Amino acid sequence: MGATTTAALKPRKKPVQARSAATLAAIHEAGIQVLLAGGYARFTTIRVAERAGVSVGSLYQYYPNKGALLAALLGEHLDVVVSSVEGACQAGTGRGLETMVDGLITAFLDAKLRRPEVSLALHAPMAEADGAALVRAAGMRAAAAIGDMLAGCRDAHIPAPHAAAGILATALSAVMQAALEAGPERLDVGWLRMHLRSLAIGYLHRLTQADPTKG
Repeated sequence: MGATTTAALKPRKKPVQARSAATLAAIHEAGIQVLLAGGYARFTTIRVAERAGVSVGSLYQYYPNKGALLAALLGEHLDVVVSSVEGACQAGTGRGLETMVDGLITAFLDAKLRRPEVSLALHAPMAEADGAALVRAAGMRAAAAIGDMLAGCRDAHIPAPHAAAGILATALSAVMQAALEAGPERLDVGWLRMHLRSLAIGYLHRLTQADPTKG
């Protein structure tokens, strides 16, 4: 995506007062509600402004177009997920491998499934919201945190922990996305937790067995 297009997706200003912050929060929540109610095809700044109870002009003070608003919604969602993962990784550093994985999986699931319908709804507008770049940046943050945690594992040596973390973060995200796309009526959180845990622990244990420093 070119620099001009990327610039068009950036917010015009950030709130500096409590009232402005409240207006922006209302716009964000209205954006989510409009997206859930009508899907990406019916998402417009006019509908969002109406749902938020603000004028279109007020909305445009923050976002020049619907792409910029969608980018903000996606970025906010990703930040919540990654911040949760980062917190779990900080808490897990220095612990045993399975304890680390349990904390990571719990944090990831809790963040993604707090509002699973939002996680899925934000998938459709990714192209217009420069979603690939936002997801890539979020994935790099998550992988960095997971890699730091794995490097401090108490009871196992994970070779190339940051490379392993990148693969693990990608795998967990892919499985989660597939589960969400299957539909909320088919979402079994216990089943998903078990499979994500097995995937992560199995992969990491296999790496320790292949560790050349053990030979």
